[in-house]
Amino acid sequence: MTYSPPLPPQTEPPLPPRETLPTMYDLPSENQEEKGLPDDFHFLQPLLLYLTFQPINWNPELVYSAADLNLYYDLQHPLWYKRPDWFGVVGVSKLYNDQDLRLSYVTWQEPAKPFVVVELLSPGTEEEDLGTKASQADKPPTKWEVYERILRIPYYVVFSRYTNEVRAFQLVGGHYESVNFQDERLHIPEIGLSLGLWEGKFRGIPKLWLRWFTLDGELIPEPSEEANAANIKAEKLAAKLRQLGINPDEIM
Repeated sequence: MTYSPPLPPQTEPPLPPRETLPTMYDLPSENQEEKGLPDDFHFLQPLLLYLTFQPINWNPELVYSAADLNLYYDLQHPLWYKRPDWFGVVGVSKLYNDQDLRLSYVTWQEPAKPFVVVELLSPGTEEEDLGTKASQADKPPTKWEVYERILRIPYYVVFSRYTNEVRAFQLVGGHYESVNFQDERLHIPEIGLSLGLWEGKFRGIPKLWLRWFTLDGELIPEPSEEANAANIKAEKLAAKLRQLGINPDEIM
């Protein structure tokens, strides 16, 4: 008689890690010691603001904006800084001392302070961004306090990707007051621009984006949009020439 060993008990195959381990929604995306560090949205949204911040009444060489750059603000505490998601300045060169790319923005060494700041809400920074978190003794002041009381930045805008809500504040009499939008945009006549939401595709991603417009509501195009517009214009011109019996490919 041939001996047959007993079969091992059958078990279900293990589930793949994709189904058992935490997802990006479960794991923290912020450094617990320094809240609000960038995710994909914190890269793309400031980039769109950067590309479309083109004040029409300022020399482009004297317009500067930055994203996620240290902003030093206190003469008595020169190591204290904030890191706005995006800020724009007018009246300063794109290069520090007209010579070098900036490593940070040190307000006591620059001819102008930021004119407008945009913060993108994160769960870990929402209270500080909205001014509902009080500063602590012997600790640096909150962003709200720095922007309102120390740097006295004229316009402060907060945008939530979770609710698609934009809140804007203007410095009036030394403190921020909420600003009502006109035509769904924040009008900033000092720089000839307005800021509002736009539903469209940026870098191949369709969503609701915050971007710059003219005061009349026309989009300030970013480079890829300018290139597309130029191509469409060239195609229309070529079609018109062909209607007139002219081969556009033979025109120098």
